[in-house]
Amino acid sequence: MIPNSFEYVQAGSIEEAIRLMQESGGEGKFIAGGHSLVPLMKFRLTNPGKLIDISQITDLRGIRKEGNRLVVGALTTHKQLYQDELVKQNIPVLAEAARTIGDMQVRNRGTVGGNLAHADSAADLPGVALALDAFMEVQGEDGKESLDAEGFFLGPLVTALPETSVLASVSFLIPPAHAKSVYLKYAHPASGYAVVGVCAIAGVGQDGRIDFVRIGINGAADIAYRATSVEQALLGEIPTADTIRLASALAANEGEIGSDLFASEEYRRHLASVYTQRALTQILL
Repeated sequence: MIPNSFEYVQAGSIEEAIRLMQESGGEGKFIAGGHSLVPLMKFRLTNPGKLIDISQITDLRGIRKEGNRLVVGALTTHKQLYQDELVKQNIPVLAEAARTIGDMQVRNRGTVGGNLAHADSAADLPGVALALDAFMEVQGEDGKESLDAEGFFLGPLVTALPETSVLASVSFLIPPAHAKSVYLKYAHPASGYAVVGVCAIAGVGQDGRIDFVRIGINGAADIAYRATSVEQALLGEIPTADTIRLASALAANEGEIGSDLFASEEYRRHLASVYTQRALTQILL
């Protein structure tokens, strides 16, 4: 498992990274932690002629609160994410999901931006990003733009990120103070990737009815998706075991559920329903 030969260059700024990518003539790839890209290169599933290292760009770092959102720099590592006090205080489910990613080496070096830009449905952050109404802040040759999570993930390993643009940061919605959240996944026993992962966020109003709910599911389908059928079935309802069970049965409605040697489509549909029910039961009952 040896990759093809390639040129390596380090960028000192976002502008330089964009320029280097333009000059690569379509042969370049950005690299930071490398835990998504390097395995693909070793299997020769991708063969970039130039690697542009963006890991030292300080403008891509940091976590800050802006209004009702947390803005996370793309170079934030998974370990930094789950150890950050702002994250733990405002969006604990984001820290919880980051703690489940890969192994210690991956969490120490892998980055939030790389995880999301790679767009692997079995990764943990795409489903969480959808549940938290995330926006991807992108900087390219024509300036900055913001892409919502639902429009960002287009297919397996395919996103709306322009080839010569850099994912600079990701902003996540801070859920209402009364909402509770959890991320549960059935992990593949060998890889640790999610066969099915469910991020559930829900809150009950003073009238005893559910007034806020978000469900993001990864692993089950070719791309992560919002389980809007479940959300609609729960909004305005009094949380009971039966209400949750009936709503959770709709968990696979939105996604084109996948199948592989480990888990069939039927099994993944079953897991999506079961893990959605477990997650909702944990935060609502």
